[in-house]
Amino acid sequence: MQYYFNKFIKEKSFEEVIQSIESELKQEGFGVLTEIDVKATLKKKIDVDFKKYKILGACNPHFAYKALQSEEHIGVFLPCNVIVIEQDSKTIEVAAVDPIASMQSVENKELHSLASEVQNKLKSVIENLN
Repeated sequence: MQYYFNKFIKEKSFEEVIQSIESELKQEGFGVLTEIDVKATLKKKIDVDFKKYKILGACNPHFAYKALQSEEHIGVFLPCNVIVIEQDSKTIEVAAVDPIASMQSVENKELHSLASEVQNKLKSVIENLN
């Protein structure tokens, strides 16, 4: 099973794609809680050059609350990560975690239903990017 779904965006800057993602996430009730600049972190910590790569920690508080109510330790899987990778000067890849794949290891039927709802919303975010 693939653990993410993705889309390639052409002819937009890395920053424009980030703005589009944040806007689409907001439409689906998510906010970005964390933003990790992998390129800058790798340069600072181990002095290597890496392509533009950001990890956005997206959270829908209603779904997070429901998940935490049904499984106290589910926080190890939160927030839902969305990555943005500059594959070349004209192509940005956006990928989101598939919550159904993440939840396979958790034996809780309530979570599986919730993961399906979150999956639909994250897929919508990715599909609506252009």
